[in-house]
Formats: sequence, C-alpha cells, structure tokens
Amino acid sequence: MKLFGLFKILAYSALIFSCSGASDERDPRVFRYNEASGISSLDPAFARVQSNIWAVGMIFNTLVELDAELNITPGLAKSWSTSPDGLEYRFALRRDVFFHPDPCFDQAPETRRLRATDVVFSLYRLSDAATASSGAWIARPIDTVWAIGEDSLIIRLNEVFPPFLATLANAYCGIVSRRAVEIKKGDFGIHPVGTGAFVFKRWLPNEKLILRRNNEYFERDSSGAQLPYLEAVSIRFLPDRKSSFLALLQDQVDFISGLDPSYADELLDPSGALSEQYNERLNLLKAPYLNTEYLGFGIEVLQSTAWSKPEVRRAFALSVDREGLVRYLRRNVGIPASSGMVPPALNGSLEPASGWSYQPEKAAELLVRAGYPKAEGIEPLRLYTSADYVDLAEFVQSSVSKLGFAVEIEVMPTSSLRDGMANARFGFFRASWIADYPEAENYLLLFSGANHSPNGPNYTHFSNSRYDEIFKDLQKETSEFRRKQLARQLEAILLQEVPAFPLFYDEVVRVSRPGWRGLEPDPLNRLDLRRVRFSLEPSEAE
Repeated sequence: MKLFGLFKILAYSALIFSCSGASDERDPRVFRYNEASGISSLDPAFARVQSNIWAVGMIFNTLVELDAELNITPGLAKSWSTSPDGLEYRFALRRDVFFHPDPCFDQAPETRRLRATDVVFSLYRLSDAATASSGAWIARPIDTVWAIGEDSLIIRLNEVFPPFLATLANAYCGIVSRRAVEIKKGDFGIHPVGTGAFVFKRWLPNEKLILRRNNEYFERDSSGAQLPYLEAVSIRFLPDRKSSFLALLQDQVDFISGLDPSYADELLDPSGALSEQYNERLNLLKAPYLNTEYLGFGIEVLQSTAWSKPEVRRAFALSVDREGLVRYLRRNVGIPASSGMVPPALNGSLEPASGWSYQPEKAAELLVRAGYPKAEGIEPLRLYTSADYVDLAEFVQSSVSKLGFAVEIEVMPTSSLRDGMANARFGFFRASWIADYPEAENYLLLFSGANHSPNGPNYTHFSNSRYDEIFKDLQKETSEFRRKQLARQLEAILLQEVPAFPLFYDEVVRVSRPGWRGLEPDPLNRLDLRRVRFSLEPSEAE
C-alpha cells in the first residue's frame, strides 16, 4: 500500500509539473486557457472583471446557482424558503461541504466544515467598508443575517427586492471561511481557500496560475460520478489576444473566448462561421450574451447644445446602421439592437412600438421637427472611446454622416475613459453593460436618477421623474407579468428621451480544440469547468 501511494504521489507530481513548469505537453486531464487581461485577485469580494470571476468561480461556491437557462438552483444551500412578505429568506445548508485543506485549519480542524456562521461572515464582509469590495451593492438590500444553527440561516431584507436570490449567485457572493480570512488577512486574495471544485495550487505572477481537482468536492453528476472530471486547470497570462489565438493553433491552450479584431478576419468567414482552413482543427460555439453595447449621451454636458433635444438624439440613433455594423464589422457575431437596452435573451423582447432599428427617413423627420432641416447645422459630436473600439466608432461616424451628422473620435486609455464616464465629463461615449444578475431591472437601473455616477452606473446623468417612479415600482414588484409591463414602460421612455441607445446585443464566442466537451456557453458567459472533459469519442454522452 505504501509503494502504491508513492506511485500515486509521483504521478500526480508529474501532472502538476507538466502544467506548471516549462513544459506544456498535452495532458487530457489538464484544461489550459490564457487570460490576456490577467487576474488581480482570487478573493470573491473583488470578482468584478471576467478574468477574476472565472477563477473565483472555480475555487468558491455560492449559496445558490444559475443554470444554463438562468433558473435558480441549489448551491451550498440545499433548500430555501421566502416569507409571505418577501422580506425574509431562510436557507438550509448542505452538511457535506468542507473548505479546502490549508494550514490555517491545523489548530482548529473542526472549522473546515462549512457552517452558517461562515455564510453570515461572508455576506457582512461584502458591505464592510474595511473590505472595500466593489460588490458591496449586493448587500445593500440586506438588513440582517443570522445563523439559527450550524446549518441554517436567515437573511432579512430592508425592503422587498425580487431579484435578490439571483444576486446571491454572483461571484461576489462566493462563501469564504471566516477563519481563513482572519488568519491570512491581506494574503487571502493570493492564497484563497474555498469550497469549490478546484483547489488553489500555485500562482506565478505574469506567468501561470495552477488549480487542482478538489478530491473532497460534494457534487456528483447524474450517473453518480464525483465532479469535477478534470485533474487540473492551467491558466496562462500571455499579454494579448493575438498571442492567445496563436497559442490555440499551436496546441498550447485548449480554448479562447471572445472575438478580437487581431484574428477575427482569419478565424471567421463573412457569414460568421469558421473559416474553411480551421473546420477540422477547431470547434466554434456561439450563444446569446447578456451584454448590451451602447452609446451614451452626457445629458448635463450637452445642455446648451442642439444635442439637448431628445428629437436630435433620437434622429442620430436611428441613423446608425446596426445591421451593417454587425454584418460587416463583427462578421455576424452579435444581434443588431432594435428592442431596447434589455437584451432579447433575457425573458424575451421588451420592444417598444417603433424600436431602435435603422430608420434614416424617420431620422430626417425628427430633425425637421426639432428645427434642423439639415443635420449639417448641428455642432459636431465628439465620441470618446478606447483603442479596442476605434473600428466601431469609425463605423458609426461613417453611418451617421449620410444624414449629415459630424462625429469626431477621441481615443483614450480604458482607465481614463472609465474615469471620465464616472465623473460625467463626456458628452458622448461608448459603453457596454454586462448583466450582474439576469433581470431587466439590472439594465434599466442605468438610467435611474438615484444611480448618478460616480455613486452608481448612470453615466449619462439622465433624470426623469416619471422614469424614477416606474423604476421604483419595478424594484418592488413580485409579479413576473407586471414586472415585464413596467420594464416595457421604462424602455418606451428611453426611446423618447434617448439618454443612450443600444447598438447590438453581444454573443459569447468560444473556440476550442477538438475533443473538449462541456464548454457550451451560457448568457452570462461563465466558465464552469466542473463537467468539462476531453474525449475523441463522438458518441460519448456529454
């Protein structure tokens, strides 16, 4: 038995070395991908950007989860109930969940099992000013959280908030061990301890992050096999997306996510399918994404200009050829926006009567109504964007010029763009909104008067009393039918007032090496590797 155990240790050491050392030889038990933007922290409290979210989701679990159809399913909580007034949520936890082995538990091994007090600590930690979490907004509806035993707890809200359960599936809500956080202090984000399917192994800054299989993971598949199927995950940090694509072609990584201009023309044909040269070498997966790309007007900045008139802003919006943008610029990746800020993938379309589709004749009529027979009489509009979206800005510039609108493009670093948007310094800017939780309300809050930046995501500083009144009703409404009605009313106001307008609804694009199964994307573009495995057998159940 001792000899057999030694062989197992040597074999596993070889596996980890192969995915963490200089060698990158193919091992079907190791899933490899590149993270060009890097990872800043493995602490759930700082899971703001996708690169952090993906890694955090592998190491930590949340109370509840969202399945591929965005239905709420059990996570660490095996069941829950809601009080009749909608203010109180009672959760019963699984009893077979343990935090990953770590020296912080050596003096108190009994604290390795997940307890309700860990959940209470995790949720209060989000709202603690000392934590400075960008996910503190999730805890705002919470009044109190308390444990009513080792394996059950109650969350009481300060007001009714129907999307609350869905927000608990956010990566920010990954449950941490109180003991681990208090012992590791500032090192928790670089040496995390969670309950997830993968255990932190090694992090070489700017080079590689290694996670290994959690052999104590509580979840099993439908056949009873323990998850995850993989033995390890290897994340590289090549600095640009073109390098990621080349690494995929050279079989140094197993998949890439997203469509970058540096390789889009080579990878896809004009219809959006894989180029013929890659049909046998790669697999392409696409799915609707809860990401709305839009252009926003700085209402306060434009106050004394022609752009202060909603008719002028709407005429501009209707003169953008969204269909052409998606077809020619993005090779049919994405859906031209016509139905509003809320993506159609989210509970169907909320389309107002006229919509946002390309309507140059209607745009010309709106200009006449606003007192501008020709758009040439309107001052140029400066569009602020980052280098990644210059092609999009140039397409918009060309499209609206056909009606006489003049657009100047100013390119700046992403950090400067975000700062300018947050402080409402721009009259016109490119932005996008990826859903924090799958509710129309999450998009419509972008225009609530209470959410003016920098304290909220209303970068346009749009203010409309009727909009705010309906939005407050939406936030408290529990009827799904009534919620859709209210969302439709809000979209109609945005169509008339035009603080911003949607360009297209994005799609998740994933390209992988043949043989990898279980990588199908969902509308939130999560990377769930629990059921991912390698097999060249086409008949094998996925």
